[in-house]
Amino acid sequence: MTREIRCFALIAVLSATAALGEDLSLADALARARENSPRLSQLAAQEAAAEAALRGAQAEKMPLVDLSAGYTRNSHVDEFRLTLPNGESRVLFPDIPNNYRLHAGASVPLWTGGRIESAVTAADRQREAAGLDVTGAEHDLDLEVRTAYWRLVTARESERVLREAVTAYEAHITDSRHRVEFGVAARNEVLAVQVERDRAELARLQAENAAAVSEADLLRLTGLPPETRLLLTEKVDLTDPTDPTDIEELVTAAWASRPELAALQARIAAARANVGIQRAARKPQAAASVGYDFADPNQRIVPQRDEFRGTWSAGVTVSLRAFDGGRSAAAAAQAAAQADALERELEDRRRRLRLEVTSRLLDVRTARAALAVTGRNLESARENVKVAGDRYREGVIASTELLDAETNLLRAGLDQTSAATQLRVALANLDRSVGR
Repeated sequence: MTREIRCFALIAVLSATAALGEDLSLADALARARENSPRLSQLAAQEAAAEAALRGAQAEKMPLVDLSAGYTRNSHVDEFRLTLPNGESRVLFPDIPNNYRLHAGASVPLWTGGRIESAVTAADRQREAAGLDVTGAEHDLDLEVRTAYWRLVTARESERVLREAVTAYEAHITDSRHRVEFGVAARNEVLAVQVERDRAELARLQAENAAAVSEADLLRLTGLPPETRLLLTEKVDLTDPTDPTDIEELVTAAWASRPELAALQARIAAARANVGIQRAARKPQAAASVGYDFADPNQRIVPQRDEFRGTWSAGVTVSLRAFDGGRSAAAAAQAAAQADALERELEDRRRRLRLEVTSRLLDVRTARAALAVTGRNLESARENVKVAGDRYREGVIASTELLDAETNLLRAGLDQTSAATQLRVALANLDRSVGR
């Protein structure tokens, strides 16, 4: 029996711990999202591949050393003998069925017409672009997390406001029923309040569903288990954060800071380097090589003997592609056209970026104005409910006036919550546009 009690107690403790959920600040959400993002992992792998490609391009400058060993079994053949004038005979090509060969060689490029240097430059720029792609994806992920976080804050705060409104409507319904019982009000007064109460309850359910969806989205982004209950530490902040509002300053900062633009510039440089690679094919190519053979028999030594003997060789090779039917020229023209296309894309993005920053800045200004208006509306609505409540209890006004005041207070509370969150989201969008 004692063991069962302990098991139930343990289950209860675990259930209570799970119900507590997990505290999650915005900074924690951003850090978790970066750690668990498949997209960032994919881009990081591509960056590692670009770094490996750069090492491979740089290795083209180094000597290439090859070692080989071989054995060949040949069929028996008649020996070739040569009879000398003195009557002696010498075997020139003996029957040696077993052939062994060890070879060591090295080659190094002397002149490639700039092909290796251009390849290293192209690979380095591609590596730089891959790293900037990771930075841009991090900024995109940060914006997505911030938006999901504040949406969840808004949904839960809206749910709280609506729950308080439902409580207020229920109190109003109780007062209306008492007035009907004493004959000082008609039954439609109760029905009117009940309708507004039901509308508020429906809106609360919708806000609850929106909170569940936003929470699931945030769990997806942060990589937390789906059953985790998030306890957000950030609240709706009704203060107005300051931010630079000079459009030219923001556009200049965006041109200098946006990783997408820097990545595109790096890819343009890589495309220009590819032009050099293609043009190098039409230039002379020179390479030096050395080798050493240790073989039994050594085919370079006559007469051959059934013993290991060594020989070496060294040389320089110069080659020139005299005619390729225009292949190199076409490849160089293609690479140049691709670089030109990337430059046009960069110019288009710079122009679009000005529009994007302008739009985001206007969104911030609109959100700030909306927050100020909703703040005044909420203050006025609270005062109206207080005055209407006092006058209603004194019997000076009808229930409909108090009901209108309560409905206006509900709308003002929801509007302010939405406006505060929209300002945070607008600032996050502006930061992303500027490249912060």
